[in-house]
Amino acid sequence: MTAYILRRLLSTIPVMSVVAIFVFMLLRLAPGDPAALIAGDDATLADIEAIRGRLGLDLPIWEQFVLWIGDVLSGDLGVSIFSNLPVTTLIAQRLEPTLMLMTATLLVAITFAIPMGVIAAWKARTIVDRVVMVFSVFGFAVPVFLAGYMLMYVFSIELRWLPVQGYKPLSDGLWPSVRSLILPAVALGMTYIALLARITRASMLEVLSQDYIRTANAKGLATSRVLLLHALKNASIPIVTVIGIGITLLISGVVITETVFNIPGLGRLTVDAVLKRDYPIVQGLILVFAATNVMINLLIDLSYAFLDPRIRH
Repeated sequence: MTAYILRRLLSTIPVMSVVAIFVFMLLRLAPGDPAALIAGDDATLADIEAIRGRLGLDLPIWEQFVLWIGDVLSGDLGVSIFSNLPVTTLIAQRLEPTLMLMTATLLVAITFAIPMGVIAAWKARTIVDRVVMVFSVFGFAVPVFLAGYMLMYVFSIELRWLPVQGYKPLSDGLWPSVRSLILPAVALGMTYIALLARITRASMLEVLSQDYIRTANAKGLATSRVLLLHALKNASIPIVTVIGIGITLLISGVVITETVFNIPGLGRLTVDAVLKRDYPIVQGLILVFAATNVMINLLIDLSYAFLDPRIRH
């Protein structure tokens, strides 16, 4: 078990190394001169050269990379071009809304998708199964932004049950914060629910056809016990895998969702930085998102060893 964990931990090193090289080269290969962008339109050539020297852009590329890696390992992701604030500070200021949105979306998706998939597999080839499959197709087909606008029109404009846009921080209270995240979480979670429900159904169908499930049914065990303790437990590895993949999808989905619902999170920060060509922020966000993705996949890999004893041995 220890060797398995060490192998998985070591496998993250080359992945993060490739990501670091890509993020570093992003600023250097992007069109335009970052120093000229920072200096502004009225800057002289001397001003631009001074900024290049301050940023270390006049150094050899390998030396720039070594210095940049040293800064990253010490927690310094650079300084924003326009706000002149550290990138780590800007990310920390926007972290709560994104984490709250992703957590709410995960809870909504897992709460609805797994029971839907289990029931669809149990009632395979019935009207219940067809309804779940139709919803899955609908969830895949509707883009996040369209689902967001539809939900806003129905529940915010027509029914006036929920706020149209914006985010209430936890400091304003738990319910106001949750209330502001209901529509974004549902809009972002529709595709995730559809994916997770289909995978749960497929995995459960395979397990329900096994001999030990027939034996459990023949013993007269309760249906709920057979489905939850015998079938779902043994179908969990594909489901956990999709949950991990879904978290990666959420990282990209928050960019659109936060823009539609005007949520001041990391997704909105990404859009603003790209539009302003604030390369240090873009670099820092890509690095943070990539590291989060690698760590989530690592945790998913490690969870296999606890879910399946064969992997441990």
